[in-house]
Amino acid sequence: MEQEYFADGMVEDIVTALAHFRHLFVVARNSSFAYKGRSIDIKQVGRELGVRYVVEGSVRKAGERLRITGQLLDASSGLHLWADRFEGTLAEVFDFQDQIASSIVGAITPKVEEAEIERAKRKPTEDLDAYDYYLRGLASHDRAVNTKETMDDALRFFMKAIGCDPVFAAAYARAARCYAARKSNRWMIDRLEETAEATRLAKRAIELGWDDAIALSYGGYVLGYVGGDVEESAACIERALGLNPNLAAAWGYSAWVQACLGEPEKAVERAAQAMRLSPLDPRFFVWEFCTALAHFCAGRYNDAAEWAKRSLRSQPNYASATRVATASYVLAGRLSEAEKMMARLRELDPTLRLSNLAEVLPPFYRPDDHSRYIEGLRKAGLPD
Repeated sequence: MEQEYFADGMVEDIVTALAHFRHLFVVARNSSFAYKGRSIDIKQVGRELGVRYVVEGSVRKAGERLRITGQLLDASSGLHLWADRFEGTLAEVFDFQDQIASSIVGAITPKVEEAEIERAKRKPTEDLDAYDYYLRGLASHDRAVNTKETMDDALRFFMKAIGCDPVFAAAYARAARCYAARKSNRWMIDRLEETAEATRLAKRAIELGWDDAIALSYGGYVLGYVGGDVEESAACIERALGLNPNLAAAWGYSAWVQACLGEPEKAVERAAQAMRLSPLDPRFFVWEFCTALAHFCAGRYNDAAEWAKRSLRSQPNYASATRVATASYVLAGRLSEAEKMMARLRELDPTLRLSNLAEVLPPFYRPDDHSRYIEGLRKAGLPD
């Protein structure tokens, strides 16, 4: 429906506010979306997500008028702990989100420190047009299956958000992330120009959002993958984890950067935490890929192949996982499977060659990881 992107954005902001409270374990919003539009059993939700409390509600938007309802339930008993309704104008949307987050926390833990409450109330932007464009961008960006067209749509919306609010850190970070997807899938048209633009957006996101975990996570990842600065990438993502230890994306991107830095065991642990925080995330396949990459760097090629295969079950067109699976099958001696995976890789990216493979390679810190990755794809039959 037309209002779905707006309601989804509301969920994103309320979850983000709750996640700042360090003593709470907050499941990522993408996992909660698995229950959207369904009649649910609260106790079942609690068991499936591993949580004690569940928040549910609705959003109604008619012109400039807004109505939000919310209730907090104990997942173990089904009892209502808090419920309220908020009505007013669209201009009051951030105040309503603050009230909902504070009311939920107050119902669970009455002695929350005032400083944490204030930090949870920080608004992403004061400009409602920018906020609307940002939510539309998220609706395209966070689809379980991305195409060049959906990523182009997301980038356009994020850039419109930046145009309305030039200091909107998260919009810069998400726009930069669109360029990372373009790089990974070899959708870039002018690689030098787009790399420079992605790096500019990521650096601006980090500059504006030094206290924003989302800006730091996405911006940091882009600095590493597109910009090639792995150490700065790791520093930004570590800061994001310090600011918001419940942000699944921060743990997932941390797994990726730790694999690139040659710390595969740490990478496996961090990817596992990302999956624990968002077990029903439609982009769960990304964290499975990060796990595969970590096992590849550790030389555990069978494990790497199996994790890449898991990722590809959810997203068969995921080029990054296909490349890792191909190299891993070869190095594990599973040649028939490697041959099939190479055929699939050639379908996804017919112009990929050893000569242009550098365009999509992770920025491996250890030369051996880099050479084994290339050697695996060469043995699998990737042409020169």
